[in-house]
Amino acid sequence: MARGLDNRNPGNIRQSKARYRGEVRPSRDPAFKEFESLAWGYRAIFVLLDTYRIRYGLDTLRGMISRWAPPSENHTDAYIRAVAADTGLDSDERLDTHDARTMIPVAAAISRVENGTPADMRQVAEGWRLFRGDS
Repeated sequence: MARGLDNRNPGNIRQSKARYRGEVRPSRDPAFKEFESLAWGYRAIFVLLDTYRIRYGLDTLRGMISRWAPPSENHTDAYIRAVAADTGLDSDERLDTHDARTMIPVAAAISRVENGTPADMRQVAEGWRLFRGDS
């Protein structure tokens, strides 16, 4: 099983000072966060992408993925192309991080790139419900 799925962290969000609802502490994984369920892991993806838009003004796939998967650790351009292809979005199109029709496919695409397998769309949708329930 892919590390991200084993940790119920489909975005492979690294350990940091930031705390997310549904996060398991301490994580069994010293490098990556662990969540109670995949839905909580998907919620964390939505929260983090929304934070990128609000705090850093990153409102395109190119901007978000460049921060999510920086070139120092990833093939960022290939990652951007993969997410754009999976979602049908232009990499420089402005995104509304509160639009389910946009963000659910983005989170699913991130999960596929990170874990090498299609996302469980029920879990992605449940993560969205948890995210929007916060608002």
